[in-house]
Amino acid sequence: MDQSTRMTQANEDYLEAVFELAGGIDNPVRSVDLANKLDVSKASVNKAISVLKSHEYVSQEPYGDIFLTQKGYEYGKSVFKRHLVLYHFLMDVLGVEGETAENEACMMEHAISDDTLGRWINYLEKNNPEVAEAAKIRGAE
Repeated sequence: MDQSTRMTQANEDYLEAVFELAGGIDNPVRSVDLANKLDVSKASVNKAISVLKSHEYVSQEPYGDIFLTQKGYEYGKSVFKRHLVLYHFLMDVLGVEGETAENEACMMEHAISDDTLGRWINYLEKNNPEVAEAAKIRGAE
């Protein structure tokens, strides 16, 4: 995804969480589950979902379940993939402790360009194929 067309970090976090909870386009996500996953209020979820709906990344009937659109699925998958690659690199290559790797990958995933990520993946595939493989889990490849 082009850096100029990206959403805010917070909105990307919401979309990534919907992607993780849904696991696919046709699977519903409840607002309460999203609030619990992100440790935020239901009001915060409603506000973020309104933004995601306005960009056509999710759909939701009033007070209903949240569904990813194809566009939202692709974007959410992209954020999740960046996260996995960074997390596994930090933890498995650099030896960063798990919780720190998780937190730092979450921060870094919003700043890295697709070009740099592609180069990082190519590097891992050549030099650390087991890490590259670990970063391809859960449909993020």
